[in-house]
Amino acid sequence: MPDIKLTEKQIHQTLDRILPRIEEKYAGTIDNAEWHGFIERINVHFPTLIKLLYELYGRNFDFFYHLESILSTATKMWIQRSPELKALDAIRQSSPQWYQSNNMVGAMCYVNLFSDDLKGLVTKIPYLKELGINYIHLMPLFITPEGDNDGGYAVSSYREVDSELGTMEELSLFAAELRKHGMSLVLDFIFNHTADNHDWAKRALKGDEEFQDYYIMFPNRGMPDQYEKTINPVFKDDHPGCFTYRNRIKKWIWTTFHNYQWDLNYANPEVFTKMSEEMLFLANQGIEILRLDAVAFIWKKMGTNCENLPKAHLVIKAFNSLVKIVAPSLLFKSEAIVHPDEVVKYIGEDECQLSYNPQMMALLWNSIATKKVKLLRHSLSKRFEIPQNCTWVNYIRCHDDIGWAFSNEDAEEIGKNPTNHRKFLSDFFVGRFPGTFSRGLPFQEDPNTLEGRVSGTTASLAGLEEALKENDEEKIDLAIKRILLLHGIILSIGGIPLIYLGDEIGLLNDYHYENDTEKIGDTRWIHRPKFDWELAKQRSDAESVPGRLFQSLQKLIQIRKNNVAFSGSDTEFVDLGDVHVLSYFKRFEEYSLFILGNFNDKTQKIAGIKLRQLGLSKTLTDIVSGRTIIATHTLEVEPYQFMVLVGAR
Repeated sequence: MPDIKLTEKQIHQTLDRILPRIEEKYAGTIDNAEWHGFIERINVHFPTLIKLLYELYGRNFDFFYHLESILSTATKMWIQRSPELKALDAIRQSSPQWYQSNNMVGAMCYVNLFSDDLKGLVTKIPYLKELGINYIHLMPLFITPEGDNDGGYAVSSYREVDSELGTMEELSLFAAELRKHGMSLVLDFIFNHTADNHDWAKRALKGDEEFQDYYIMFPNRGMPDQYEKTINPVFKDDHPGCFTYRNRIKKWIWTTFHNYQWDLNYANPEVFTKMSEEMLFLANQGIEILRLDAVAFIWKKMGTNCENLPKAHLVIKAFNSLVKIVAPSLLFKSEAIVHPDEVVKYIGEDECQLSYNPQMMALLWNSIATKKVKLLRHSLSKRFEIPQNCTWVNYIRCHDDIGWAFSNEDAEEIGKNPTNHRKFLSDFFVGRFPGTFSRGLPFQEDPNTLEGRVSGTTASLAGLEEALKENDEEKIDLAIKRILLLHGIILSIGGIPLIYLGDEIGLLNDYHYENDTEKIGDTRWIHRPKFDWELAKQRSDAESVPGRLFQSLQKLIQIRKNNVAFSGSDTEFVDLGDVHVLSYFKRFEEYSLFILGNFNDKTQKIAGIKLRQLGLSKTLTDIVSGRTIIATHTLEVEPYQFMVLVGAR
């Protein structure tokens, strides 16, 4: 089908036809000045939405009916938006790049593992403030099927909180309490699929064809077999291919991930309309950032691998345009664990303003294993720069497994065989490689090739579990230095650092998940331990392991917040000729910092002349250690040392 385009005249004629009907329906229900501001945003952003939806659906849908339905829904959700959130919209519009500030520091957790429930979570705000957190990402907390639910990523209702965690009202109150403390709430928007017990799925199982069209299903294996010729199964241990048979309706249903997660059919414009309302409902609860889950999979096309298709981007851009009308303070964060060149395509002011940086996460661990930064520096130099009004979310690990998401081409360019190297990394971090200090477990490992991903907490992967077991002070010290080096990098390299709560006190792997019938077999639960509040009490003891980690991390966070050069993602990587030391400049106007991180367990010596070639003085101040350094001949960087140097001209 040829590209379908609308002329500007057609777009404005469409808006002129729809807008009076909306005004007639809703005008007079709200303050006149507010209404005019809303109409102004419609006039600015709805034409873009019209273009995107026409490009998505063309003549295959009742154009005016769906546009009017979408705008009517948007207006209804805006009217329901609280005055406090409308005030937040105005504040964010006056400071649109607020999320690029060096003051931003994020953390993530499961509600029930960190504080039992939402009421309890309110009492933990002082702890978050003590650490320096002002962005808190709660793992999925909606109601899910009993038993298997993919850690909350199988959603039964987007409008109901799991009763064991609290209520939607309590979630809204928690968001409001966070705002009082200058903190932002982040939640997942799981929009690729619903659980098979979502109301839409239930209706589909009863034979309602309207709701069957909300999903992708076929009466026999003909079409599924054609699709699966070019699709790579995600969880092949769970089920082969990407379809699941339901004998109740005698149909094969698209299930990219698990057989209880039904993929939504975005080729049906009604699905876009319905999911828009769910998204705006969440925005109206006070969510400031939505993590868009599984963005790569939301559009399907025969003959492709059904990942990262152009229309997936159009769907997200259409959601973005709608948000700019209804809830302009809301931001999107993409979760795309795909080839690094595809990750950056989701980043843009008109798409996702924030993005996870899975390449950097994987390559930080690569540098820990190899003690070298060549692949890390090479890859980041090619892709770290992103659109000016966007930012990375940098993390060491999250709730998910660690996959080796680096580019094959990058590895080959520095002389590494990517397949062999991924095998080495998996072996290293699951304790199979000779001399490794890491104590992870394999995830989704191929029994024939032993290729796979890795599960484990930061502390256990960095050697702290082994060191504590052996009661070896030298190994404990090295493990702590590794953990702090990794955190130092994500805090300084540019973007929003994201800490998995528990890492700041060195929580180790939790092997008890194997005793839980709902978790056994999924090694990711090893790195989702229940937060140990007794251990956290040791954070004030500078001699204890939790105290050494917490206080050092607290100091690094304060260094970040006290230096405006850490704003934004404008980072210049530098090759000092040392394969063990990552180095980069951070600048803001006339203020410049030079950062170094030694990934080796031996001291590295950097020639002073190299530093002066880069415009650094002979006398430097490391604001991490608080020491003045005279680098006339050499600069010594101790094992796993992280340095932030002041003294660049």
